[in-house]
Amino acid sequence: MSGSAAVGGKLSREDFRKEKLIEEQRKAGTLPAEVDPETGRDINPHIPQYISKPPWYLDIQHATLKHQRYEDASVSSDMNTWYARGSRQGPAATKYRKGACENCGAMTHKTKECMDRPRKKGAKWSGQGFQADEVIQQVQLGFEGKRDRWNGYNAMDHIKQVEEWEVIEEKRRLKREKEAQEALAAAAAKTTAAKTNESAASKLDGVAAVHNGDADGFKQPAPRSGLVSAEVAAAAAAAAAAVDDSSDDEDEDKYAEKANVAGQKLDTKSRITVRNLRIREDTAKYLRNLDVNSAHYDPKTRSMRANPHNDKDASEVTYAGDNILRYSGDVSKIAQLQSFAWQAEGRGKDVHLQANPTQAELLYKEYQAKKGQVAETQKKSILEKYGGAEHLDAPPKELLLAETEHYVEYSETGRLIKGQEQAKQKSKYEEDIFPLNHTTIWGSWWKDGQWGYACCHAILRASYCGGKAAIEAAKASHEQLIQSSLSNTNTTAPPKKSLLEQYVQRASKEGPAMSKTDYSTKTRLGEGDALLDLNKLAQAREAEQKRKSMGVSELNGDQRDGKRKYNSFNGSGELTEEQLEAYRMERQRGEDPMANYIDEE
Repeated sequence: MSGSAAVGGKLSREDFRKEKLIEEQRKAGTLPAEVDPETGRDINPHIPQYISKPPWYLDIQHATLKHQRYEDASVSSDMNTWYARGSRQGPAATKYRKGACENCGAMTHKTKECMDRPRKKGAKWSGQGFQADEVIQQVQLGFEGKRDRWNGYNAMDHIKQVEEWEVIEEKRRLKREKEAQEALAAAAAKTTAAKTNESAASKLDGVAAVHNGDADGFKQPAPRSGLVSAEVAAAAAAAAAAVDDSSDDEDEDKYAEKANVAGQKLDTKSRITVRNLRIREDTAKYLRNLDVNSAHYDPKTRSMRANPHNDKDASEVTYAGDNILRYSGDVSKIAQLQSFAWQAEGRGKDVHLQANPTQAELLYKEYQAKKGQVAETQKKSILEKYGGAEHLDAPPKELLLAETEHYVEYSETGRLIKGQEQAKQKSKYEEDIFPLNHTTIWGSWWKDGQWGYACCHAILRASYCGGKAAIEAAKASHEQLIQSSLSNTNTTAPPKKSLLEQYVQRASKEGPAMSKTDYSTKTRLGEGDALLDLNKLAQAREAEQKRKSMGVSELNGDQRDGKRKYNSFNGSGELTEEQLEAYRMERQRGEDPMANYIDEE
């Protein structure tokens, strides 16, 4: 194979003929074989061109078989070698060199790649501040070295971080001690002030005791030592609580910052816990059972399909392999649908679960419904033909046997002594609802044929609760009514005189010129002065008493011959002042507390 063929350029017809001729002569042995310039070995002319020709991306312009050889592993660097960052190659230059950085004067990088501070006047023009060249290393890592995430890590960097944390912790400790001392000083100041107040109060009590003494018959006031001690105790407790709160907060911050909980991140300022989506606290599958003969673990897919605990059931362990998930969810339902689709397709139905899943599911539901109807029809026909439906409607066995583990003991009369009591039936009405500030329900109190509230003895359902005061007022009113009824029935008591008769009697004592035939004045509320004739008043009272003693039938006029018109009256004429006064005098006033009052003067 000639060099022009190795280059791969386009050959003319004459050149191609020459190349073929040389290749045939080398194969025949009349010409010597081509030599590899890199290794110095002969290249076998019988090797095909697609093997001997190097690929275009290697940019090799001569014939060689180097691209077919395995690369020596000794060429790659050590796995622990890394770039010497920040190191320099000896002393710096004293003058500018051609091709160096115009900013710092180093030869290892260009001006645009310079990491030094941009100078107003670079080292090229100032001639000062030249920097030494950086150490440029050719690190050739192998397969493992390129994938080592800790390659180039310096453990001493973590020591610096630990020292910084220790300094911060020391500052926090000093701050907590200072706050605790300030809190104790404040508590001591409060205690001193309380003792001063106690001594001043004791002096004032002594002065008061000297001035008052026991001569007046009063007991001397008790000393205030209990009050002062309470104040001192309160101040000390407040100080201790402040110290405890501050120390607790500091400790919480300290432990929160030190805690490195997997899957959580605690912000000590905002008190917010953020959970990561992936928690690494779960035990790895291959650590469930360390026996090498247990279930196989596939590290590529991170799966363990079999149960790692061979001697235990799947329901007894927390992890029973990945195959358990294959039968969870709707897997069984899909399997039934697939089986139904296959059976229907075998019987001539055009059903395909993957092509038309909706149709397959609807047909399966229709099949299940028809299957249930057929089974129910068959069951009914068998029961109608042979009977025995009463055995299917039998109650459960536990009710038939009437056996239970609950211990129940009854008395001779059937009363429950020991055991579980039956639950009381709840009312269909709403319970434990107390309207209008009542503490009991309506119907909890009954008296004289009337229901009411037991909390206030109110018989009106819409009344507001008055409490015990309403009960006492009702009792007092009832007693007053009883006394008034007893005084009315007492015959030994003198007859009651009206206000008019009392006025006439007093007037006769004061002036002899007045007589019963004269007119007397009666002042009524809202009607001004009214003149009453005593004779007409006496007649009106007799008529009023007669009207009250009349029967209901006579009052309504049922003994008359003709019919009375609607809304007509028995009497004729207008109502007089004497008749109105007689009605008021004869009216019963049971609710008036002064109705039975008798003036003894």
